[in-house]
Amino acid sequence: MAETVKTHQRTKPTKNNGPRILREKNIVAIMINKYCVGHGHTRSKRVEHGSVELCANCLELLQYSHLRLEHCRFGEEKKTCGQCPIHCYKPDRRLQIKTVMKYAGPRMLWSHPFTALRHAMDGIIGPREKRV
Repeated sequence: MAETVKTHQRTKPTKNNGPRILREKNIVAIMINKYCVGHGHTRSKRVEHGSVELCANCLELLQYSHLRLEHCRFGEEKKTCGQCPIHCYKPDRRLQIKTVMKYAGPRMLWSHPFTALRHAMDGIIGPREKRV
């Protein structure tokens, strides 16, 4: 008798592009931009990213964070990253993003008060229940 061997095929994870994920992407882009500009990263290393100019290191961090958000297992039910039970960032990237958030978070209250307050409320309340 010939035995059949089951192969485990990995399915390609779907990208999360809902309003919650897009809002988180916007928030992290604002924070990384604030950090990059606030630390006076040199113009010679600058690269265009949409309407935001970032140095190469900050652009790389932004792209990495957007990729992690797109593939977040919680999707639209996601909490803020600080409250997430799963750390999806590599340890060195996690340290980078924590540094960025500590710097940019308080400064967002002046430049983007509604976005900052909405993010704070997301952290306190968590994802909203879906209404039928």
